[in-house]
Parts: sequence; C-alpha cells; structure tokens
Amino acid sequence: LKTIGVKRINTKKILFHSILISIIGSVTLGFIFFRFSDSTYLLAGGMHGYFVTKWLIAYIGSIGTFLLLSFTILLYVCAFVDGALEKVVTFISRIFNKEFKIPEAFKTVSLTDGDEYENNRYEQKPEPSVATSNIRNENSTEQQQHNFSPSTSYNSNDNKETFSSPEKTRTAQASSSDNGFTVTVAEGDDDPIESPMVISKGAEIQQTDSHRGSIDTPYDPTLDLSNYQMPPFDLLIDYKNNNNNEEEERQELNEKKDKIIETLNNFNIKVQSIKATIGPTVTLYELVPAPGVKISKIQGLQEDIAMALAALSIRVIAPMPGRGTVGIEVPNSNPQIVSMLSMVKSKKFQESTYEIPIVMGKTISNEVFIFDLTKTPHLLVAGATGMGKSVGLNAIITSILYKKHPSQVKLVMIDPKQVEFSIYRRLEKHFMAKMESTDNVIITETEKVKDTLTSLTQEMEDRYTLLTKANCREIKEYTKKFIAQQLNPQEGHRFMPYIVVIIDEFADLIMTAGKEIETPIARIAQKARAVGIHLIIATQRPSTNIITGIIKANFPARIAFKVTQRIDSMTILDATGADKLMGKGDMLISLGNTTRVQCALVDTEEVVKITEFIGNQQGYACAYPLPEINTGDGEEIGHIESGELDSLFADVARMVVETQTDQNTFSTSNIQRRFSLGYNRAGKLMDQLERAGIVAPQNGSKPRQVLVHDIDELERILRGFGV
Repeated sequence: LKTIGVKRINTKKILFHSILISIIGSVTLGFIFFRFSDSTYLLAGGMHGYFVTKWLIAYIGSIGTFLLLSFTILLYVCAFVDGALEKVVTFISRIFNKEFKIPEAFKTVSLTDGDEYENNRYEQKPEPSVATSNIRNENSTEQQQHNFSPSTSYNSNDNKETFSSPEKTRTAQASSSDNGFTVTVAEGDDDPIESPMVISKGAEIQQTDSHRGSIDTPYDPTLDLSNYQMPPFDLLIDYKNNNNNEEEERQELNEKKDKIIETLNNFNIKVQSIKATIGPTVTLYELVPAPGVKISKIQGLQEDIAMALAALSIRVIAPMPGRGTVGIEVPNSNPQIVSMLSMVKSKKFQESTYEIPIVMGKTISNEVFIFDLTKTPHLLVAGATGMGKSVGLNAIITSILYKKHPSQVKLVMIDPKQVEFSIYRRLEKHFMAKMESTDNVIITETEKVKDTLTSLTQEMEDRYTLLTKANCREIKEYTKKFIAQQLNPQEGHRFMPYIVVIIDEFADLIMTAGKEIETPIARIAQKARAVGIHLIIATQRPSTNIITGIIKANFPARIAFKVTQRIDSMTILDATGADKLMGKGDMLISLGNTTRVQCALVDTEEVVKITEFIGNQQGYACAYPLPEINTGDGEEIGHIESGELDSLFADVARMVVETQTDQNTFSTSNIQRRFSLGYNRAGKLMDQLERAGIVAPQNGSKPRQVLVHDIDELERILRGFGV
C-alpha cells in the first residue's frame, strides 16, 4: 500500500481515542453546564455527563471535580499528543528557572501499524524476517497470558502488551480470531531497543459489583463507606470527681445505718441485718426485717426516715425484686458525675453483641447499664423540664454513633422545638433518613411530621412484603439471607438497615395534630419491630391525655426522669418512685424490672465534636431515602404539565407498554432495574405514569395494572404532553 501512496489506518486506535474523548468530553460539558441541568435543553454532556458530574460533585465537591477533569485532560494531551509532554516540561522549567528532564520511563517506544515506530527520535530498524504462528485460546484470559513471557505490561495507547527477553527482543502483533489469537512474531537483532513487546488483548475484563461479589462472597453493606472511622474516645470529656476520703465515707455510712435502725426501732420494727451499696448519686441500704414485721409498715415510714437522715427525699423498695430484702435509697452528700467516656470505653459496651446496644449510665451498684434497643423494642422517655431528658436522648444517639456503621442504622429525628436536634444536621449523609421531598433533615413542621410518619408506615409495609417474599419472620433472618447471597436484588430484595425514629417533644405534636400523629405512631409501634423500625418518643408532659393507653400499650420500655407529681410517675411507669428522684440525670428504667440508673453526661460540646468528626468523612450522596407519599392533592388523570415530566418519562412509558407481563402489570422495581434509578425517582415516574393514565392507581404492594396496551395509543398520549 505504501508504494501507491495509500496510508494504512489503525481503526482500533481511532476507536480507542474516539471513546476516550467522548467520555472525557461528556463529563467536561456536563460539569460546565451542571448549574443549568434543570433544563433538558442544556444537557450538553448528555445524561452520562450529567449523572457522572452529579456523582463526582457529591463525593469530592465542585473544586475537586474541576481539578480532576483538568488533570485528566492534561494527562491525555501529554500522553497522546506528539510533543505536548516536552512543551509542558519546558513551560515548567521556565516557571521555576530550572531545567527539568523527562524520565526515561516515559520514553517508551510503541508500535503503531506494525512496521514503523511512532517515536521519530529512534531510527527505524531493518525489517526482520517474520514467522507466523496461530495460538488458539480455548480456556480463559489467564491462560492466554501464560502463553507469553510473565514480564508483561499493558499499553492502553496502542491496545497492545509488551514483554522483553534477556537474550533477544521479539515483537508481536496480535489480532483476535473466532477461536483465539493469531500472533505474528518477529525476531529482532541482538541489540534491540530496550522497550517491552506489545500484544493486543481481545478479551474483555468484567468488573463485578463490589457489594455483592460472586455468589460465594457474602454481601458487605459497609463497602460504600469502607474507609469510615468510628469516633475516637478523645472527643468525649473525662469528668473529674471529687472523691471523699474513705474514712469519711465509712463514717458517714455507719451514721446513716444507725439512724435508719434507730428510726425503725422507734416504731417497733426490728432489723436483723443491714448492708450498704454506694452508687454514683445514691446509696442503697438493704435490710432484713425481723420475722413477723409487715413490709407495709416500713413503706409507711418513708417520710420519717427521710427526716431522720435530713435527706431531700428517699425511696423505699419493699421488697427488693428477687432479693428478699427491703431497700432504702438515700442520696449521697457528694454525688458523682458519670461520664459518657467511661461508658463507651467499658468492656461491657465494647464487647457487646447486641444489634443496637444502648448504654445509659451506671446503676446503684456501679455496674454499666446497657440494653438492646431491638429487644425493647420501642422506648418512652418522660420527665420534668431540666431533669436530664435531653441528655438521655443524646446518650442513646451517642451509643449508636460509637457502635454502628452508617450502613447499619439510620436515624429519623423529629424535633418540634427546632433546637434540640439541630446539632445532628451534619450526619445527614451518614446516619440520617428522610423523604427526598423534605428539605430539612431534622423534621420540625407538623405537616412534615405527618408525612414522615406516613412514609415510615409505607416503608414498614414494603419491608413486610419483602419478608413475605423471602419467607422470613424478622429482619435479622432476612439480613442473614441477603448477606449470604440467597436473595436476588432483581426481584426487589435490598439490604435494609435498622431505622430508629426519635421524637423529642411528643406532647406538642399531640396538641397540634392529635389523631393524625397518634394513629401512625400506634401502627408503627404495633407492627414495625419485626422489620427493624424502632420508636423513641420523649415528652416533658407525662399526662394521660398525652401518653394515652394506646401509646403505653405499645411502649413496654419506659425511662422516667424526675417528675413533680406522683400521678405522673404512675402514668409513665405504672408505679411510684419517679417523684422521689434527685434530678440531674437520675432516672428509673423499666425493662420488665425497674432499675435506678444515673445517666451518663453527654455535653453539647461533645456532641458537636462527634458530629463534626463524622460529618467531615466521606458520606453517601444523600440521606437514606424514605418512600414518597401522595400528599392528597387530588390530581386527576391527565392533569400534568409537560414541564413537570421527568426527562425519562417517555422512555419509561414506552418500556412499560412494550414489556408488560401477561397479567398486564408493572412495578416500580422494574423501572429501578431497567434504568438504574433510585427508589424515589422511580416512584415519581410511576406517579406521573398514573396521572397520565398509563398505569392504574396503587393497590397496596401489588404491581400496577397497565391501562395502555397499544404502542400507537401510547404515542398519541405522549404527543398530547409534547414529548
């Protein structure tokens, strides 16, 4: 061909550069016009450029995306444009007033068309004799590589691979055939150019999903944030306590013992033995009364004992559950502070195997109190203003942040007071869950609260549908199957994290919305335990019109901080005692048995440090999406503006009509799978199809009925919307 002046064209090289330029150009244009992405006419980089740009900005920011694209373009120009690298090095040398040389590693000689060198600085060698052999590859790509020298490297510029031999260098040009490779081998002279030999690769490398891996590889939900680090202990404050002298403490204990015995003797109540257990804020005196003494007589002397000890209040437990003694809890003259640092560092918490371990503080016997929220399964927290209720909620949230990965637990925070949970906003892309239509990750408006609770109800129903399909009774069993690759995501199965819903001021919601709030909460509390949704509601008004019988029946676990009235203690715990607490985190926890615990102190400063540490790490693109709900606007079929339509509306509509099942049904998960969309966007597309009259309204968790069966009829509908 050279003799008649026709130049051979390397189609593989042209195709390679075309694809590379298309990808880089698409993302670059997508980044330039990203701010105008709301208009489909300004998607200069196409949908590929738009979505890749959106993903990059979410993970590395606008500045990081700009620098990455600039570096990629510069790298491409230097690698493939003749003389560009030399010009860049010369430019840098002028800036720094110093001569820079191109490393020898970048002067690799490559073959272009098989008979001439691309780098003109080297002299062309005489054309060697050529011997051709055919190599058939009938096994795998790995076996293809074993046919050549192990010292190989891949050159993406010419789509070839190189290797060298210590005795002589051979050059080979490979082309794919139906059954393997046809390789042409040419022997060079004894003094070859020190550059590796090149072999083109015809096999395509397939990348599997790093989450699922092979069928034998367990699914790992933490891979999205594989570099996530748990908050370190030094973010928490180690509160120093002023310890009393041991001799003084022993003397004080003996004095109080004597006063208790003396007071009881004054009322003809004999005591066989008495012992004391010193806790952080109170000391428990356990006494064994003499035979024939009525327990009720000791209970009736509660105020007399408090007066004798000069205590603000005492609490008599008669009898102690499972102990055969009578307990008298007396406040310490020098109460101790229980730090959250000592709780999360404790061996009991660190080695806990609970699904969602919650560490609250120390008991009277100075033991770390920890429980599993999934076994609770819902928690009611109540107490008067300023008695430590907010600190208790912070302790619960801190326990989760110090123990669980963001992929395992999601938080929904509802704060009508708008100030208690505002410091947790930075956790949005790590631990938070919300509807996509909700702007604020901390729900504060009553209407948004109703929508969020309704969305959680829908999430609960969706999860039950998946459990039914998987033949599982609870989320733990479902998760075990999903991790073991026994459930197929193409059938709608997905990894489901635990969802913890925390409502700070429940009384305010009941006063403003009433049954609209109470009904979904009651439904979730009754059913959601099995699917991993747990409620924690807190209120400073523990009255019967706020904590109704429906709420109490579905919240068996209760935490009571100090209350002002005895009736409030009865409302929370169905027992007295909360009115006798000391305040400042002193609380009673009822998990079957009632336990007195001094709550661990978590200051606002500590919470801010924890949220900053987590928020500064790489997070997800957005908060965990909850299902969007129909807001009840009552839009009729066909009442939809063309400007409101999703850019994929027409493509999805055609796919729905063309691929509907024999039962003329279609589901949102099909849209997710076919177009690689998230649940929220797929749900919006399905709603638009419903409003356009293409699919029927939703019927529970069943697939939608397809109302349009002819593609020509569909096209007429689409033309009516201008698409």
